[in-house]
Amino acid sequence: MNNLSQTQKDIIQVIDDDAAMSQWQDWTWQLRHSIRDLDLFERLLGVSFDEEKQREFRKAAERFPISVTPYYLSLIDPADLENDPVFKQAFPSPLELVMTRADMTDPLHEDEDSPVPCVTHRYPDRVLLLVSGVCAMYCRHCTRKRKVGDKDAIPDKEDLLAGIDYIRKTPQVRDVLLSGGDPFMLSDERLDWILGELGMIDHVEVVRIGTRTPVVLPYRITDDLVAMLKTHHPLWVNTHFNHPGEVTASAREALGRLADAGIPLGNQSVLLAGVNDCPRIMRALVHKLVRNRVRPYYLYQCDLSEGLAHFRTPVGKGIEIMESLIGHTSGFCVPTYVIDAPGGGGKIPIMPNYLISWSTNKVVLRNYEGVITTYKEPDSYEPWFCDRNCDRCDLQLRTEDASEIKAIGIEKLLADHDKSIALVPGGNVRYERRGEES
Repeated sequence: MNNLSQTQKDIIQVIDDDAAMSQWQDWTWQLRHSIRDLDLFERLLGVSFDEEKQREFRKAAERFPISVTPYYLSLIDPADLENDPVFKQAFPSPLELVMTRADMTDPLHEDEDSPVPCVTHRYPDRVLLLVSGVCAMYCRHCTRKRKVGDKDAIPDKEDLLAGIDYIRKTPQVRDVLLSGGDPFMLSDERLDWILGELGMIDHVEVVRIGTRTPVVLPYRITDDLVAMLKTHHPLWVNTHFNHPGEVTASAREALGRLADAGIPLGNQSVLLAGVNDCPRIMRALVHKLVRNRVRPYYLYQCDLSEGLAHFRTPVGKGIEIMESLIGHTSGFCVPTYVIDAPGGGGKIPIMPNYLISWSTNKVVLRNYEGVITTYKEPDSYEPWFCDRNCDRCDLQLRTEDASEIKAIGIEKLLADHDKSIALVPGGNVRYERRGEES
């Protein structure tokens, strides 16, 4: 525990004078001592706000509650609060009380696309299963701010069973995303039970978990949790790092444990004004992520949830960031920039325009450098023309697994996996008389 920063040691002493330094890495200790009021925040970081700011902060916290883990709080630079990216994501702002005409309580219409409790079914082959109403901390940019601190938003076992039963009875669902709240705020036993129930549904091919614990509570990624998750492959985990400063030594250790368990990792960032709306910051973030085996997955335009107007950037800022990534760094470092359409329209990819023009047999393109080039299209596509009659396809529509073993000759008769009992020369009259192929 000698690797704790002085700030972290000071926080321990202020919060719990009797605590041993080793308790810092106990995730349950972190949750028990989450910071939920302004007075404790000031004492922990040795700062003091004037009375007007205190009133503004408390008013914002009344509408949208505060909860920050000691770990995440320790990443704040008290000497530069106004510009600190962690502070802006964790601490109430009076700007959250400014409602614009565009703000909505449920901008993605998740509640309207909910056929049963805990389930949002928007896309054809996948569903969102809300398994927890609890987060390790309350992110100030949360799209589900309407549910923060709402005890009624915490699903009970009956609701979870209703959601799982819906998935069981809906065979087109092949992909289930566990979200909340944060699924990793459940006990290992409860999460194991949910994953086990989903694993018994034949048409569910993959389960994903969305979590911010590697960012705000990396000590939750325990050996026991990882050992349990390994029993439920294929399993994917998506994290939520917004700034390179969040990729600490503790975060890297948590990510390493998950990756070493064979769990593919992705990251979903939100574009936030004053936090990461800078090409250099985003490039540093994606580079740090891939070094830790995390694939940048999405860069979200900030949603139209209530109280987020001060976080929203113009879409042009996102395009600028994408221009700085595409071609300038490895393709697997580049996330997909999306707007999650208001009204429940789903994620819409937004990209710089690389297709300049096109004609009947040629397209005009530009690359990341601004070089303009052309691509000649085929003169004839008729030999492989698809008539959309899939049932009678004679092209390449073979979606089943390819056979890895094709025995021939005597080997075919000796192979246990092949049912052949004889090899018959071609043109055998007797077989022809039977109408059988030789």
